[in-house]
Amino acid sequence: MKISFKTIIILQVALFLSFTSCKEAKQKEDIKSEPTANAQVQEPSFKLSLAQWSLHRTFNEDGVDPFKFAEISKNMGFEGLEYVNHIYTQQIEDLGFDKVMDSLKSLSEKHEMQNVLIMIDGEGDLASPNEDERNLAVENHKKWIDAAQKLGCHSIRVNTFGTNEPSEWLPSVVDGLRKLSEYAATKNINVLCENHGWLSSDAPLLMEAIDLVDMENCGTLPDFGNWCIKRKEGSTWGECIEEYPDKYQGIELMLTKAKAVSAKSYDFDEEGNETTLDFPRIMKLVKDSGYSGFIGVEYEGDRLPEDEGIEATKKLLETSIESLQ
Repeated sequence: MKISFKTIIILQVALFLSFTSCKEAKQKEDIKSEPTANAQVQEPSFKLSLAQWSLHRTFNEDGVDPFKFAEISKNMGFEGLEYVNHIYTQQIEDLGFDKVMDSLKSLSEKHEMQNVLIMIDGEGDLASPNEDERNLAVENHKKWIDAAQKLGCHSIRVNTFGTNEPSEWLPSVVDGLRKLSEYAATKNINVLCENHGWLSSDAPLLMEAIDLVDMENCGTLPDFGNWCIKRKEGSTWGECIEEYPDKYQGIELMLTKAKAVSAKSYDFDEEGNETTLDFPRIMKLVKDSGYSGFIGVEYEGDRLPEDEGIEATKKLLETSIESLQ
């Protein structure tokens, strides 16, 4: 049978349309499976670390060996560790700085814990209006940058008290942070500012300082609490006489440059909610910011024993995270 040229063309078109139809059907089938994968990516997933300050009375007053921090944290169900430098003051004096850091690294590995950060206190004022004092503080902090690198931490947390006069504080803190961050960058370590009192708890002003430093490794550690701007008689700690007016707005601002987050708690009601802080609301802010790192549990109350306060904070935090699903 002789097939005409026209018939050949018709058959070729039919085959092409059939192939195209099958291809489109396969694409639709592939697309149909994508939403599940995308939904999984969008679900918030946070690991929990324990801030050592939650156990400061346990170590400082009850005589428990601070080298047990990794073991205690592991047994309480945490995955990460946030150290407080001055809790090891006596151990450093007795054993030497390097040996203490080597021991902490070995213990974290033994208990399969991630070292997250070191909170630094007592090493000078990075925001002092006096340049010599700032420079000394920068030098004092460098050994903790080195320690963070050795431990495998990603950051250190620093204090930026300085002065309560904004016009003096801003250029001073920018200078101190930039100098320390330049050194930290050579070690791949972040320098984090916490809202820890005085003008560091004035969120817009703190963020202005971070923007002026303008370095990728200089960021924030928003704390759920710690919103006191002024204390009685100008003391660093003690009775608060002025607080930042909107803690939730402050947290939201700080989350734009956050590389760590501290879930501070003080006390709980009968339903297990924090009495002064709306954890679900804050965790919604954390999720919406895109932050996905460790959330540090930091119990600072005095009504509950420290272990019970930690457990209550952890439970509330987990419930708040689940509510985001």
